Amino acid sequence: MGNRAIAEHAPAAGFYEEKGRFSGLFAWIFSTDHKRIGLLYMISILILFSVGVVFGFLMRLELVSPGKTIMEPQTYNSIFTLHGVIMIFLFIIPGLPAAFGNFFLPIQIGARDVAFPRLNLLSWWLYISGVVFALLALFTGSGPPDTGWTFYAPYSTQTGTNVSLAVFAAFILGFSSILTGLNFVTTIHRLRAPGMSWFRMPLFPWSLYATGWVQLLATPIIGITLLLVIFERLFGVGVFDPLKGGDPILYQHLFWIYSHPAVYIMILPAMGVISEIIPVHAHRTIFGYRFIAYSSLAIAGLGSLVWGHHMFVSGQSYTADVVFSLLTFLVAIPSAIKVFNWVSTLYKGSIVMETPLLYALSFIFLFSIGGLSGLMQGALSVNVHIHDTAFIVGHFHYVMFGGTGFGFFGALHHWFPKMFGRMYNKTHSRIAWFFLFVGFNMLYFPMFILGWMGMPRRYYDYLPQFHTWHLMSTIGSWILISGLILMFANLIRSLRKGERVGSDPWGGSTLEWSISSPPPKENFEEIPRIDHGPYEFKGASKE
Repeated sequence: MGNRAIAEHAPAAGFYEEKGRFSGLFAWIFSTDHKRIGLLYMISILILFSVGVVFGFLMRLELVSPGKTIMEPQTYNSIFTLHGVIMIFLFIIPGLPAAFGNFFLPIQIGARDVAFPRLNLLSWWLYISGVVFALLALFTGSGPPDTGWTFYAPYSTQTGTNVSLAVFAAFILGFSSILTGLNFVTTIHRLRAPGMSWFRMPLFPWSLYATGWVQLLATPIIGITLLLVIFERLFGVGVFDPLKGGDPILYQHLFWIYSHPAVYIMILPAMGVISEIIPVHAHRTIFGYRFIAYSSLAIAGLGSLVWGHHMFVSGQSYTADVVFSLLTFLVAIPSAIKVFNWVSTLYKGSIVMETPLLYALSFIFLFSIGGLSGLMQGALSVNVHIHDTAFIVGHFHYVMFGGTGFGFFGALHHWFPKMFGRMYNKTHSRIAWFFLFVGFNMLYFPMFILGWMGMPRRYYDYLPQFHTWHLMSTIGSWILISGLILMFANLIRSLRKGERVGSDPWGGSTLEWSISSPPPKENFEEIPRIDHGPYEFKGASKE
């Protein structure tokens, strides 16, 4: 499909003017249209992301110098708990699948909607219900939880703060995740367009397929675990209390059996986004399509077997340490395959350095740093030294924010013209990217140095020798937030004042670029018949 002029025609009203039983706000919150549900998720997620950023900003202000700066120690504990809960459970895990997956999965496979539209709407309502309970935990009872986002026992079962409501909120959010995964897996199996075999399917649906299976198989484990925490707090059942014959290490096993696969719920969709952005903006057939597709499944499978590397200092057996160490190194192989194929796709491509590609290149760089620092933790001797230090905070944020976060921003800029029919200010978007990239590295790279020097994570105070790096990190947070403000201001302004675009402003080849911008209610006038691969660009090199 060739490039089309940006001002090809005025954007159609598309699905925004859908007529139904309801009007106004109710036409959105009771709609079963996958595109509207995707936007409902996006708006909700971005609002909560902003709240999480504010909490992170407050933490960095407190750590700008040793001793008390702006808050008491107990307040700090609550702030970092809320920051983690919001960013993990309300932004990173649902972000890409729920927002962009809901919007684009049916379109990319040639379907009119997901397999279970009403279940899809229910998943959003469950998400909002989880948000409500999380807010209740903040403003009711004996104060916000102070356990950290992991809710480690036995502290989470004994603290007097409002842990039960926060845990119940996470439990409800788990149901939302399960329903989303079920919908995506079924949709991909049953609703692909005629002629769209598995290897004619774009790579973003491949990543959602792998993610869906992880959501289906791993999320029930954390649901049961969180229920046990609630029962222990309410009824004193003693599953995790050693005084009653329980074992707190059991909680760690149950938690990480879910939470390490959850890392791939977070990162796999971002990898799928990068696999969409790079061939479009390099205008070149993706290198090693099948390897990228299979590597998504390999990451989902191997990633479910490595939870024990979080527990090298917990007293587990030497045999378990060796096995989990080996598996940690193995899971890096499919991720490395993806990075190699992305870089190979760029080689000799007709590259146009648009903003989405800047975010994709940033993803490769930041995720590679996060992945390599994760490999270091697979080595037992290194892990013992850096376990529970600021090094882990740096690694985690390079993978989660540098990976999933920049993947989310890349998806937002890549598909913004398709979703809204308008183009953002490209100059402002590049400036915002620059602030985000510089601020991110200035914020999180010092944490590797702090951790190697012995700075523990989650500490309210620190020794004077750590001050310089904490100060640098806090200044980086100011630059990062400046980039976020500029990015969102540019996108919000562009919703009404952006230049109008046609159906394919980037010159893409997958199905979403063959329909109007924004898409019509039913996506396609007729279900397309597929007779070629997803990344076959006219005149583009395949070698």
